[in-house]
Amino acid sequence: MSDSKTTDSSEPSPIGELRWDGMTHPGRFRKNNEDAFLALTFDALQVRYLGKSGESATETGDFVFAVSDGMGGAKSGEFASRIAVQKITELLPKSFNLGALGVDRGFSDILVELFQRIHKEMTQMSAYYEECRGMGATLSLGWFSPGMMHFCHIGDSRIYYLPSVGGLKQITEDHTHVGWLQRSGQINEREARNHPERNQLQQVLGGKCRQIAPQVGSVVVEPGDRFLFCSDGVMDGVWDRRIEELLRQPPPRFAELRPAERLIKDSMEESGRDNITALVVEVA
Repeated sequence: MSDSKTTDSSEPSPIGELRWDGMTHPGRFRKNNEDAFLALTFDALQVRYLGKSGESATETGDFVFAVSDGMGGAKSGEFASRIAVQKITELLPKSFNLGALGVDRGFSDILVELFQRIHKEMTQMSAYYEECRGMGATLSLGWFSPGMMHFCHIGDSRIYYLPSVGGLKQITEDHTHVGWLQRSGQINEREARNHPERNQLQQVLGGKCRQIAPQVGSVVVEPGDRFLFCSDGVMDGVWDRRIEELLRQPPPRFAELRPAERLIKDSMEESGRDNITALVVEVA
């Protein structure tokens, strides 16, 4: 299990509000949309699903945002991504008290257990139901608690971090051989995007993976920080530098669009070959 923490010794700055905006699109050529995203808030008593876009005070509880990209025959890919995001609600509320106490180790354990449970359920469904054979999904999840964003990730969907000051950072690792080649400096972004094996996943929920090792980590958050949760359909059309531009200083023709809509529109224009999902979260 990789623990990729982006933290420092300073005290987290108080944050008063989160703003979010999500959008998903099947793309220009596909009939089915196998992507799904989730936005919810929870406390010790209840879970509340959030709209596709909105804002809320952080004092009301913790927040979870996630993106999943399903795969499998027929419509099992759609089913897989929905299972991945819906299963999240079963475990997190029970763990609120632990999270509220600021037990950082608890976050990692809770999130890994959640991913393990989703993986087990998908694997069992693939074995028992012919229509679910080979069903699998990526999952990139962020849990916002006071001053922190804890994340857990598997697959090749991504979480990007755009701090209030500084450049865009991809904080998740693509669980592909091509992703490893890029991280180790053997190929660059352009070569990774054009590599014939870029979509061959080594880690996924369900599918043919017997055991999983999700990546977990934490980021100290401050007002002005932004996070992007997205499926690989976004990266198919939009380069990392362009993502930062669209989030921070969009061109005039994109300025009036919501953040997620900018990314969807630009990716559609540049590619649109895959399903496209973007979920932007801003700390205020």
